Amino acid sequence: MKIFTVENIRSADQYTIQNEPISSVQLMERASSLCVEWIFSNCKHHTKFAIFCGNGNNGGDGFAVARMLYLKGFDVDVFINKEQLKFSNDALTNYNRLKDISGISLIDLHDVSTYNFGEKTIIIDALFGTGLSRNPEGIFKEVIEVLNSKSNPKISIDIPSGLFADQMNDENSTIFKADHTLTFQFWKKSFLHPETGIFAGKVIVLDINLAKEFIENTATDNFVIDDEVIRNVFKVRQDFTHKGTYGRSIIVGGSYGKIGAVVLATRSALKTGSGLTFVLAPNCGYEILQTSVPEAMFMDGGEKKIHQIQELENAVYGIGPGLGTEKEMEKALLEFLENHQSPLVLDADALNIISKDKSYLKLIPKKSIITPHPKEFERLFGKTENSFERLDLAKTKAKELGIYIVLKDHHTQVVTPEGKIFYNITGNSGLAKGGSGDILTGIITSLLAQKYSEEEAAILGVWLHGKAADLAAEKYSKEAMQPTDVIDEIGNVFLHLNKKATTQL
Repeated sequence: MKIFTVENIRSADQYTIQNEPISSVQLMERASSLCVEWIFSNCKHHTKFAIFCGNGNNGGDGFAVARMLYLKGFDVDVFINKEQLKFSNDALTNYNRLKDISGISLIDLHDVSTYNFGEKTIIIDALFGTGLSRNPEGIFKEVIEVLNSKSNPKISIDIPSGLFADQMNDENSTIFKADHTLTFQFWKKSFLHPETGIFAGKVIVLDINLAKEFIENTATDNFVIDDEVIRNVFKVRQDFTHKGTYGRSIIVGGSYGKIGAVVLATRSALKTGSGLTFVLAPNCGYEILQTSVPEAMFMDGGEKKIHQIQELENAVYGIGPGLGTEKEMEKALLEFLENHQSPLVLDADALNIISKDKSYLKLIPKKSIITPHPKEFERLFGKTENSFERLDLAKTKAKELGIYIVLKDHHTQVVTPEGKIFYNITGNSGLAKGGSGDILTGIITSLLAQKYSEEEAAILGVWLHGKAADLAAEKYSKEAMQPTDVIDEIGNVFLHLNKKATTQL
């Protein structure tokens, strides 16, 4: 799915209005009815709605939603700023449709502090939409602060009021904190960054049928990794193939006391379908590895730490889990990188070694994939103020070095050398445990070995990792799930992918 800017979305609306054709107020009605369908299906245990409407088109959505919910039998109160009743044209149309319905109370925003929010009341935010360009002030700021103090369920229409769609908000901005955001057609960029996405809660994208021709023909560098993207990337495993068809993966890592990391990476590479899998580790981990991953072939890298990395032809290397950063290991890694030309995967201690000297960055082979978490990224490339700046820096460095950067976060971003950004929306906070990154290293290495392109391997890898984590969380909870549980769910994700691919045939 493409991510559009506010200007892109406005243009998509206008193109749809002109070419469907449909009036702007009819398009508002379509969007509002989809909101009501979702609310009706998901909020049946609540009987009352307090809907807060601004003067623009977001407020118009709110008026339409209020009318439709009332006609479905719910109690509805609508809050407006009675001191300022100048509305946008479409908002005015829906306000006029609403104001004469005797069963709906119109309450002034100034009275919010004395309003009785019962426990069965849901708050719906339709104060400001994507057109907001400054922080809320005056009565709107006061209302948002009061609403944020309430424990009632909260829903935002299109975007939480006060949140900018395309950029970081100012420090100390007043932003409505939603539990759910019912957004139209596209993810907004701000939903996907930790500093701003926290205000959106669970995002529900409602397809309001904007013109497909416009969407297809409008360029963007920002994408969400959704089912359509994965459908185009995933390759069904073919009959009449053999282990050589699916490549050779070599997982390099482990040191005394840290063999578990390389076990996790190797297991995930195997589960992802690597044809031949090797693990290059120190001899102190030999028995552990031969017992825990008997399918993988052991390569001797040293005694308690790796002191040499053997080069095998026609193999994809994933280097870093549990490696250690001592001088001996640093020397072995740098010597290997100086002679290795093919794309590989670098993570964890491999990145920590490279971060010791910025000149080491130039040793990373072109088209390689690095998978830093925020601190590792900072050590490699420098400090940034927030995740928006970090992403901008990642785009610069990916282009400069000719590599792919997988920025691990709640919504991990795949950054390509061409400047494209792919946000992953699978996964959950249960992955916030040691070992989760090692699994991702194994997955991406395995996909590269299976002849997925670097971009495809990174995109499918982060999605697969997150999807397996979601299945693990459903079984065990985010708190109790372990990295090994995520590996065990990889097979179920592939069953799902294969079933989908077969159904489409």
